[in-house]
Amino acid sequence: MMGYKRLCIAAVAIIALTGCSTLSRLNITKPRESADSEPVGSVRIPLVAVDEQLSVAPALQGVGFYLPPAAPLDNWPLPGGSPEQSVEHVAAAPAFQVAWKRKVGKGSSKTQFVTAPPVAVGGRVYTMDAGARVTATNALTGGAIWTADMGPSGDIRAYLPDVKLPFIKQGVYEDYQTFGGGLAYDGGRLYVTSGYRFVAALDAGTGAAVWRQAVSSPIHAAPTVGNGRVYAVNTNNELQSFSATTGQPGWQYQALVEPARLLQASSPAISGDTVIAAFASGELSALQSANGNELWTGNLIHTSRTTALSEIRDIAGRPIVYKGDVFAGGHSGAFAAVDLRTGAARWQLPIVTSTTPWAAGDVVYVVSKAGEVICISRQSGQIFWIHNLNAGQSSNAKRSGLFGLGNDQNSRTYWTGVILASGRLISVSSSGYAVALDAKTGELQKTIKLGAPALITPMAAGNMVYVMLDNGELVAIR
Repeated sequence: MMGYKRLCIAAVAIIALTGCSTLSRLNITKPRESADSEPVGSVRIPLVAVDEQLSVAPALQGVGFYLPPAAPLDNWPLPGGSPEQSVEHVAAAPAFQVAWKRKVGKGSSKTQFVTAPPVAVGGRVYTMDAGARVTATNALTGGAIWTADMGPSGDIRAYLPDVKLPFIKQGVYEDYQTFGGGLAYDGGRLYVTSGYRFVAALDAGTGAAVWRQAVSSPIHAAPTVGNGRVYAVNTNNELQSFSATTGQPGWQYQALVEPARLLQASSPAISGDTVIAAFASGELSALQSANGNELWTGNLIHTSRTTALSEIRDIAGRPIVYKGDVFAGGHSGAFAAVDLRTGAARWQLPIVTSTTPWAAGDVVYVVSKAGEVICISRQSGQIFWIHNLNAGQSSNAKRSGLFGLGNDQNSRTYWTGVILASGRLISVSSSGYAVALDAKTGELQKTIKLGAPALITPMAAGNMVYVMLDNGELVAIR
């Protein structure tokens, strides 16, 4: 069974275990250059109690909340649908039935992984497979329109002639990080990032190359495009910017280097002239888009006594911006609402997550590592309801994990983040199912068997929901 273990990778070092637990503060406003000082006007968030349990707020039991009406959405050009990585409520897939399924490339293997969320513009769905092959597919029929092989073929020195790095030996890659990447669309161009250490732009109509820029570190996440720039976070925990027109590198922002990270990786959000980026170190930072100057930074870190996996601080889900707040959560167990302008955290919850949250109306939804869909009040951080998608699931499967990291006798099915479509919350799973929950109550309404594991959150465009499967198939749900 494809489970949560597919998402955990120890990149360089084994995490050392200690006999006691250390509580970490969620301090969004603490300046990185003066970690021991308290800036004027900052807000320090109370400690998250070790192993604190989530529960529904008694005052909210049975209480309704507002959701905006579903609205048609023709295009989904960026990993989260918009520069803010936030889309309120999409009118899509009202029947919740599979319309078609097509093979669009190579599936995941022991060394290569399908990690790129699909994007859709102008009646086409763009995907990237485990071997960095990009495909444009007819959104209605599933027919292939064009393909572009962005992976290494033949002599790798000819493929990237300007790159002279130790990972290239005798014309081949010798690097376990050469996987992943993603796609983003803007202004008729499809922008591509890759674990093969490049950023590129293609003509979205034909797949023809426009420019290609070599980089020094692999990029496992999809890019975000806005303000004339392409933004991406590499495996060295650097946020890099490039000219969308020429590919010329711009400013860079270096977060703390983190040796242990998840296979998943985060794409930045853009709100006006602010870029919000999340890193494997647990840092959440807001920067000026023009020059990369830091506006505020902080950590989403919480250490647990019960599991060494809390030492993986990665914020693998995308941070989202909604109505002036940033919502983000990390693998170590802290989920927070942060004021976009000041960086002050308004509330926090002890939620272990590697998924992207979804905000709409009065609430924000997040899916935990344990498979719980949690409906939270945006204003107060109190919980309306919790639906455990893994309730009743047998948990006898053993997980080994790299270097033994991630050993778990209680392995559960991994569920992606949700999207809100036609009044339903849709999530897909490592066990090969898609589910639809009532967005107001969390009640399970319908289940679809997809036929293969799905580890990427679905997206919606043109009244359809699209799911990229781990075996390289694209599924359209009507």
